[in-house]
Amino acid sequence: CPWGAPSTTSISCSLADVMSEQLAKELQLEEENAAFPEVVAAAEGPFITGENIDTSSDLMLAQMLQMEFDREYDAQLRREEKKINGDSKVSISFENYRKVHPYDSDSSEDEVDWQDTRHDPYRADKPSTTPRRGFIGKGKDITTKHDEVVCGRKNTARMENFAPEFQVGDGIGMDLKLSNQVFNALKQHAYSEERRSARLHEKKEHSTAEKAVDPKTRLLLYKMVNSGMLETITGCISTGKESVVFHAYGGNSATEDKVIPPECAIKVFKTTLNEFKNRDKYIKDDYRFKDRFSKLNPRKIIRMWAEKEMHNLTRMQNAGIPCPQVVTLKKHVLVMSFIGQDQVPAPKLKDVTLSSEDMKKAYYQILNMMQQLYRECNLVHADLSEYNMLWHDGKVWLIDVSQSVEPTHPHGLQFLFRDCRNVSQFFQKGGVAEALNERELFNAVSGLSITADNEVDFQAEIEALEKINEDHVQNHGKKLSTFSSDGDPPIYDE
Repeated sequence: CPWGAPSTTSISCSLADVMSEQLAKELQLEEENAAFPEVVAAAEGPFITGENIDTSSDLMLAQMLQMEFDREYDAQLRREEKKINGDSKVSISFENYRKVHPYDSDSSEDEVDWQDTRHDPYRADKPSTTPRRGFIGKGKDITTKHDEVVCGRKNTARMENFAPEFQVGDGIGMDLKLSNQVFNALKQHAYSEERRSARLHEKKEHSTAEKAVDPKTRLLLYKMVNSGMLETITGCISTGKESVVFHAYGGNSATEDKVIPPECAIKVFKTTLNEFKNRDKYIKDDYRFKDRFSKLNPRKIIRMWAEKEMHNLTRMQNAGIPCPQVVTLKKHVLVMSFIGQDQVPAPKLKDVTLSSEDMKKAYYQILNMMQQLYRECNLVHADLSEYNMLWHDGKVWLIDVSQSVEPTHPHGLQFLFRDCRNVSQFFQKGGVAEALNERELFNAVSGLSITADNEVDFQAEIEALEKINEDHVQNHGKKLSTFSSDGDPPIYDE
């Protein structure tokens, strides 16, 4: 009986037979030969019985019953075709209504893999190629390579070459034809988006953020700590447009000639050039860096900016001007002495409240430092204000001198006049009665005797002096000052 329980006989076999791939293939072939040949024959012969196939599986019984039903249904369709067609020359067919039995029992219509089919609806049809002669057809049916339809289909197929991030759609079942104008616009937009994405990725991965550093800067800091120059880096103490300042404790490095202070300030210049676009005038006309300046190498500009501050601080330190002491410079990372105590930085002059005596004392200190900076260091701060002056141990300290230039700079005197205006306005508002105005302070610092009734004429004479000096440099090739002065400027002391 086909519905009876099968007799189970256990056959002993070795482990080697179980693990044998050849044995597995033979068993699979036996199962296929036992199932499919009889199934195919069932469509033409009698119904399958339990004598010629194993009927222990309910799935096999269901497949056998379904195939028998399909065979009877197809036979009924053939009889209907024969009855309707008869002897007519025009015949109809019910081929689309025939039952096609899936021989693979593990597959279904919902799980068809389109990549395994002969026709992939998601793959664009290849456009017909134009012969080398440039046209096909004859007479009125001639089609050239410039045909609107042919070019449109080629442009549609070319969209597959765009970047994967650029969405072009699937276009299934549509004969898309893109004109050359539309395709060129899409192509240009795709390339622009690809370049923009690459720039954003480069900025994110290789540039410093507000309070963080990029991997290259982090590696430089690790090397400083591992070499023993720094003991530990505690954290960020200040952020600005061009740099981020960290606090660190100094170590004992045997390779360093200089004595490392107990507390250090690490100034990391940002590698993003958003704030440096309008600051190239401070460095491209400086004869010390003029030959090395290049806008095509952004990182090189940042390193030159850090090197410029190191050289300016060294000049100021040799002249005895209170400023941070340079410890070392590694690419765009400058290590200096820390102005403050116990991780607390010294306050800026704009944030501290001073008495009238201390304010007057600070004014004369700044006036003396400006004269020393101009005469002994041959420098102009170019950004001197209450934001770049610290109050520590009862005296003023100058910081942020990366933009400082020499007086022979094409705009050196204009920068000096701007510094004098900032200093004069701050101390006049602070109640210092002895504070000179910007024109008097400019003459006192530079030693020039520019006499003008108003500020416009005063600046015009400054520009004339700068023009004379620039012509002298171009004619003689020497970076020497031709400013006429009445001797050394007077030293103002309290």
